[in-house]
Amino acid sequence: MLPVEDPTELYRYDSLDGFLEIFWLVQSVLGDKDDWARLARESALDGHAHGLVYREAFFTPARHVAAGQDLAEIVAGLDEGCAAASAETGGEVDVNLVLDFDRDFGPGAAVELAEQLAGLRRRGAPGIERVLGVGYDSTEIDQPPAGYAEAFRIVGAAGFRRTAHQGENSGPDAIATCIDVLGAERIDHGISILDSPALTARFAAERIPLTVCPNSNIRIANAYARLEDHPFAAMREAGLVATLNTDDPSLTDLDLGYEYASVAAAFGYGWDDMVAIALDGVEACWLDAAGKAALVARVEDARRALRPEEVPEP
Repeated sequence: MLPVEDPTELYRYDSLDGFLEIFWLVQSVLGDKDDWARLARESALDGHAHGLVYREAFFTPARHVAAGQDLAEIVAGLDEGCAAASAETGGEVDVNLVLDFDRDFGPGAAVELAEQLAGLRRRGAPGIERVLGVGYDSTEIDQPPAGYAEAFRIVGAAGFRRTAHQGENSGPDAIATCIDVLGAERIDHGISILDSPALTARFAAERIPLTVCPNSNIRIANAYARLEDHPFAAMREAGLVATLNTDDPSLTDLDLGYEYASVAAAFGYGWDDMVAIALDGVEACWLDAAGKAALVARVEDARRALRPEEVPEP
């Protein structure tokens, strides 16, 4: 039974934790492999309709594994759905996966999930090649990043890439810990980084990417009253590899096209600015050199084909 009479009320959030309550409610409908396959397929097709060509999509299976679902079946279902979406679009959209540890379950559960994931890779389980890396999500409150060092060590040793959701409700010290202790190669959100000039300079010099979701920070976290107040432009001006991304688009009524268009309008960016942001997104992704070169070519082909004077209003 839903907690409200009007389902649209489910998608209005007063905080990150308030959002997570609905996120977990929606997650509860994922009961078997076919559900995960449908989720992956529909998510990719929805994104493609708004210009998506490549995505590294997070999935958070801790609650389902704790309830008895098999991680191997979840991964296989997601792989099946991603492959179906690619086939239906003639290869126009491609999706790889990032497993998220759910911090609501704590470091011990993360270690268990890391060991399971590493085991899937060792035996070449169906679909595991699509899982490029690992991150963590859920609340940052009372969740010191260093507590997840062992889980991140396990996945790193197994060859998975690493990222970390940090900096919406935590400061620069936590962001630095993700890099120095967890071995994270990029940071999700990271909007508090500008509070530390030294860390900002380090990230800029080392080209450590930040996957920023400006509209999400307004609609989910209520961190800013309006898009113009978001630090994304200041992050770019500081030389950071700040990229544009969607955060739970189906739960926030957002898509990647809207993210680009609204940010362009809010900060007065022109076409070349937006192309530069897209190319930074390619740099930040976890494709191999050939995969990145192919994405860059697609961006450049689109630049030459479209050549508008300005990015359109959202």
